[in-house]
Amino acid sequence: MKSLILVGAALVLLGILGLAIPVFTTSQTKDVAKVGDLKVQANEQSTHVVPESLSGGAIVLGGVLILAGLLKR
Repeated sequence: MKSLILVGAALVLLGILGLAIPVFTTSQTKDVAKVGDLKVQANEQSTHVVPESLSGGAIVLGGVLILAGLLKR
């Protein structure tokens, strides 16, 4: 019961966050070459987009879970 409400609330918050910040970038360091003790690294940035339908679905599913948790009491 209480766990359904908590999971639902977390989904609603993640959905709202996905709508508020739909694009984010991540950075990853990769080893390009290694010769003896010398190591050459490259920093690669990737852009990720959160679809609006995914954020909206998370909000709706979270709301359903919250209602189910409240009605089970």
